[in-house]
Amino acid sequence: MLHIRRSLLGFLFSGAHLLRWNDKLRPAELMEIDKQGHKMLTACALWLEHTAGSSPQERLKLGLEIIEGGLFDYCYRLVVTDIKPPVFYRIRSNPEHRRQLSDFVFRQLEPVLAPADPGFWERFRAWHADGDGSGTARRILEAAHRYASRWEFRTLRPLNTFDDEMEEIERNFQRELDALRDLPGVPALLDPASALSRFANICGQLRFQIRWTQVPRLPRTSVLGHMFMVAAHSYFYSLNLDVCSARRCNNFFCGLFHDLPEVLTRDIISPVKRSVASLPELIRDYEEQEMERRIFAPLRRDGFAALAERIGYYLGMDVGSEFQESTRTADGTVHRIDGFATLHTSCNADALDPKDGQLIKACDLLAAFMEAHSSIRNGVSSPQLQEAAGRLRAELAEYPEKAFQLPALMADFD
Repeated sequence: MLHIRRSLLGFLFSGAHLLRWNDKLRPAELMEIDKQGHKMLTACALWLEHTAGSSPQERLKLGLEIIEGGLFDYCYRLVVTDIKPPVFYRIRSNPEHRRQLSDFVFRQLEPVLAPADPGFWERFRAWHADGDGSGTARRILEAAHRYASRWEFRTLRPLNTFDDEMEEIERNFQRELDALRDLPGVPALLDPASALSRFANICGQLRFQIRWTQVPRLPRTSVLGHMFMVAAHSYFYSLNLDVCSARRCNNFFCGLFHDLPEVLTRDIISPVKRSVASLPELIRDYEEQEMERRIFAPLRRDGFAALAERIGYYLGMDVGSEFQESTRTADGTVHRIDGFATLHTSCNADALDPKDGQLIKACDLLAAFMEAHSSIRNGVSSPQLQEAAGRLRAELAEYPEKAFQLPALMADFD
C-alpha cells in the first residue's frame, strides 16, 4: 500500500485558488473546484440515466470511467489553467500541438500522481494521449462540463451587457449542448421545467454557500468545492486501500453528495451543532424532510427514481448517516455494517455494492484541515482558525483506523 502524500492533497486543493471567467464581470467569485463539483454531480445524474437498462457490471464500468475521466481532466486543467478555453481547444484540435502540450503536462504531474497510484498515473496518460472524444464516458463528461460552464455563464451574463463576446459564447454553448442531446438525460437537463434540470440547478447553488463564514480565510471555499475535494480524497484513498470497484465508485459519489442537504439548511459549523444536545437530530430530521420535498419527490414524479434512490444511498438515509458503512442488495435493501474493519474484510465485493463511512468522514476532516492549513500558510489567520487547524490535525493524527495512515500524513505537515 502506498502513502497518500501532502503534495497530492496540495495539488488537488490548488483548484480552490483558480478563478473562472476571470476576464468577465462576475456577481460572485467562480472557482475551478466549484465548477468541477457541479460538473461531476451532473455527470452522475447522466450516468444513471444512460445505464438505466444496463447490467450492474456495465453500469459500474461506465461509472468508474466517468469518475476517473473527470479527475484526469481536472488534473490536466490545473496545469494549463492560464490558457483561455478558445485557445486551449484550438491547441487540442491539432494532434501535434496536443501531443506537445500533453508531454509538458505529463512532466509536471508525474512527481505528484505517479507516487500516489501508478495505475491511476498510467490511465491518466492513456486518457490524454488518446484524445478521442467519442466514447460514452467522454461525451457524458463533455455534456456535464458544458452544462456547468453555461450555468456559470448565465449568472454573469446580465452584468456583461457591454461585452460583445456574450452572444457568441451563448451560441457556442447552445450548439455544443445540442450536439449531445442524443445522450439520455441531456434533453431533460436542458429543459427548465424538468425535475432533473431543477436538481442540477440546486446543486449549482451550493457554490454560493461559503464555508467557515465567521472566520476570515484565503481561499474562501464553498460547500460545493468542499464536496468535490472530499470526493477526490475518497477516491484516492479507495485506490490506496485496493477496494473493489463498486466501493470505489460509491465512495467518490458519497463524498461528492455528502453535504447536498446543506443547500436546504446552510453550512452549520460544528460548535453550533454541538451546542444543544438534540440539535444534530433536529437538523437531520429537517434535512430528510426537505430532501424529500424538494429533491427526492420531484425526481421520482418526473421519472428519475433511480437517481433519487442512489442519492439516498450515498447520503445514508436508510442507516442514519452518510458516515455509516453499508451495503445494498439487488432488490434495494440497505444493510448497516459495523465499522470499517468489517466492511473491508467481509463486504469488499462488487455484488454487495459496499460504501464506506469512516473513510468518507476522514476525508471530510482532511478537506477541512486543508482549508484551514492553506489559509494560515497564505497569511490569513485568526485564533479561531488556528484552533480549528490544531483540532483537526489532532483528530486526524489520532484517527482510529490505522489503514488510512493519517498520522504519517499529518507528519508531512510539520
